[in-house]
Amino acid sequence: MNDSAPRPRRARRTPVLLAGAVAALLVGLAACGSSDDAGSDSAASSDGAAQGAFPAKVATKFGEVTVDKAPRRIVALGWGDAETVLALGGQPVGASDWLAFGGEGVGPWAKGMYDKSPQIIGTLEPEYEKIAALQPDLILDTKSSGDRTRYDTLSKIAPTVGVPKGGDQYKQTWEKQTEMVAAAMGVPEKGEKLIADTEAKFAAAAKAHPEFKGSTITLGSRTSEGYGAYVSGTGRVDFVERLGFENNPAVEAEAGEGFSISVSKEKLDLLDADLTVMAPIGIPASDISGDPLYKAVPSVKAGHSLVFDDQGISQAFATDSVLSTTYALDKVVPLFAAKMK
Repeated sequence: MNDSAPRPRRARRTPVLLAGAVAALLVGLAACGSSDDAGSDSAASSDGAAQGAFPAKVATKFGEVTVDKAPRRIVALGWGDAETVLALGGQPVGASDWLAFGGEGVGPWAKGMYDKSPQIIGTLEPEYEKIAALQPDLILDTKSSGDRTRYDTLSKIAPTVGVPKGGDQYKQTWEKQTEMVAAAMGVPEKGEKLIADTEAKFAAAAKAHPEFKGSTITLGSRTSEGYGAYVSGTGRVDFVERLGFENNPAVEAEAGEGFSISVSKEKLDLLDADLTVMAPIGIPASDISGDPLYKAVPSVKAGHSLVFDDQGISQAFATDSVLSTTYALDKVVPLFAAKMK
């Protein structure tokens, strides 16, 4: 039910044949050496990372990862990883398009930041052979499922910075993501500045809207399968908590290990809060706003609800990268304030 983290998938199986194919491909690439095109991509991809101090070390769930030298061919697979690399001055040669933006796989807030379009890689099931063919010297997967098999397969191709400890199932903030990517690229100071600048914008928004502080909020969505609500530890909830909101305690009481909970039609009152914010996923916004059961939720009846009908705003809120977060602050905060009156 979620566009800020995919639905739980079936347990994946990575056959020995796949690992063997990847290894064989890597041997073949090493024997052939880098092509002229690869050299050109290398130069473009090194911008923003070449001046860093190496080796760089990054702590992850799978242990400390060492990046021996400035990465010149970065493949960014995690949710928002590519945008983070761009924000730090790098140029991914491969990237995953989690929200199906098309084109270069990034939102409008990152439009025009690529010098050369990246190779688009699958999301839940990345094409390992395609990744290996890009000859990466760094793979980023900082916001993903945290699946061990996925990580082990990627790390056979190149040094891979996976999720942080406790970051399974996309529970990764833009702040931690920026810190990890900046460290891997050898530009920690750039990361610190980006984080500080963005936190200052959150602080300014919170100060301008004292009515947010301590108010409860429900962040939910509806798909063709039904309603759901997000729990603490996810990007959306982190976003509103920085503004002073408290995530709906009733939702938190139902939380498990996942990033969201399902909410049946019989229990839609669980969505009630001082402010209820909903996003349609794969359905028209009117399927939420026009639903009689949804309209009966107390906060909705009182006019304290918001259904995202602007795809750009919904996607910015969902992406939760250091770039999209600033965009979302500019767009979403006024909408929240209007519904809190």
